[in-house]
Amino acid sequence: LKYVKSSVKRLECLTKRNIIHIVVTPNEAAGASSNGSGPSVPKTFWEQHLQSDALWNRLQRHVDHRFNPIIRKEKSDMLLERSSSDESLLHQSYFEVTSMASVRENFERLPQQVREFASSMHKRNYPILIQPDGECGAQSEQEKEPPLILFAIKSTALNFRNRRVIRQTWGRVGWVEGQRINGSDGDVGGGYIRRVFLLGKETPEDLGVDISHLLRAESKRHRDILQWDFKDTFFNLTLKDVLFWSWFSRHCSKPLFVLKGDDDVFVNTPKLISYLQDQLEKHRSRNTLHEFMVGEVIGSALPNRVRRSKYFIPESFYRGFYPMYAGGGGVVYSGELTRRLHNISKIIHLFPIDDVYVGMCMIRLNAQPIHHPAFLTFDFTEKEEAQPCSYHTILLVHKRSPSEVVELWADLKDTREQC
Repeated sequence: LKYVKSSVKRLECLTKRNIIHIVVTPNEAAGASSNGSGPSVPKTFWEQHLQSDALWNRLQRHVDHRFNPIIRKEKSDMLLERSSSDESLLHQSYFEVTSMASVRENFERLPQQVREFASSMHKRNYPILIQPDGECGAQSEQEKEPPLILFAIKSTALNFRNRRVIRQTWGRVGWVEGQRINGSDGDVGGGYIRRVFLLGKETPEDLGVDISHLLRAESKRHRDILQWDFKDTFFNLTLKDVLFWSWFSRHCSKPLFVLKGDDDVFVNTPKLISYLQDQLEKHRSRNTLHEFMVGEVIGSALPNRVRRSKYFIPESFYRGFYPMYAGGGGVVYSGELTRRLHNISKIIHLFPIDDVYVGMCMIRLNAQPIHHPAFLTFDFTEKEEAQPCSYHTILLVHKRSPSEVVELWADLKDTREQC
């Protein structure tokens, strides 16, 4: 009973925040499963769009016909990764489907935000406006081994303070020592950190002021700004994933892991370093590093049908369950998986919710994210946060203001002997 009450309280918290998913059982609310890897996903997720005429389902069905295992004698999964050399198939399917009279009629009835997304969801060839001078983001000049992790942080042009605080605290580049437990004196290892911020474009008309010169100066000083020439909106967060995967595949041969997160998260970097060192050894021995992704996993989720919510997805655009996915506030995946996500994304139509889109790509790769309770993308409960040393037990929490991040980082260092 105590467990159920805790799960119900958590569900109420998520509902108040207009989160995009609906949790359907206490176990799924807690993000648990019998094997400890996360909630189960409906086995029919990818097949369900075959029965729907919603726009996204219809577009993806048009692409999937190319990989039908009945028509194609080779295994469809092998074809998927081998055939994704460019996005021409997505362009072709988009224009063939949207040219149909019945589709055009329904297209015009979509809510404005969804219609704006749908009108450009076939585009991915946005030029880079600003990018780091060095290879693969800001880095230490003293790197003596491949970086353990690249922090890829989604930001917006005006969030100068968020970026400044991240650089000074958990996102500082260079060598970071692993977490010491109760002030232990032994070797705890460590790893090198790199950093890049992912931005779209906000025009002077949108902002009321031209700040492009400030961004260029920031980039020149810190060498960690990666900005593309697309409008920075909530529904275009998916573009940041897709374009980052492409950029990473071209410029980042060394980082072993990527942390993709928002610029309002707090990361316990020493603990993350120790955790990833353990995972690196484990998954290398099992030859599973190519599918490694970890975060707060959400399963059995349904689209948000509340029109006033920014997460609103109408039935005319998408029908069915969402795949299992990791909360986008903060998720970690391997460099190998990043390159596979880049390839598979070329045959999966963009979706307005970035977390869900990553889940779609994972399903197509026959992979699934690992659930870890120390990723708190929906925050602590009040009781958990009040516990002594609570921030020493987590890997990531969302969300925190810049001033809170500064305070938490100082407290993390000051209390490490006791915790």
